[in-house]
Amino acid sequence: MDERQALAAFAALAQEHRLRLVRRLVVAGPAGLAAGRVAEAVGVSASSASFHLKELEQAGLVQARREGRSILYSAAYPALSGLVAFLMKDCCQGRPEVCEPAVAALGSTLERCCPATGDTAHA
Repeated sequence: MDERQALAAFAALAQEHRLRLVRRLVVAGPAGLAAGRVAEAVGVSASSASFHLKELEQAGLVQARREGRSILYSAAYPALSGLVAFLMKDCCQGRPEVCEPAVAALGSTLERCCPATGDTAHA
């Protein structure tokens, strides 16, 4: 991710409904959610959600696909990972203790959401 992409992503996330939409789609997983369901989940109208989801899609943070009559939205995990990596890439400058809290928090988050099961078929 370059600086221009990061700026677009941060601009898109700098609005409470958009941040909530992305967080809800992250929780939904790769299958995503229909636009109406994600709107309901975050407490916004369908038209408001549609506007915000388009902004997030233009920033590359969510992706849309049509299934029948529904449009399903899902988090763009590579872009979200790229945004985190962009922030952390140069963080420690030879001082690992600076990044250690963030890395530890990420590790504990991964253990909670993605426990190792030995089954790599779903990885």
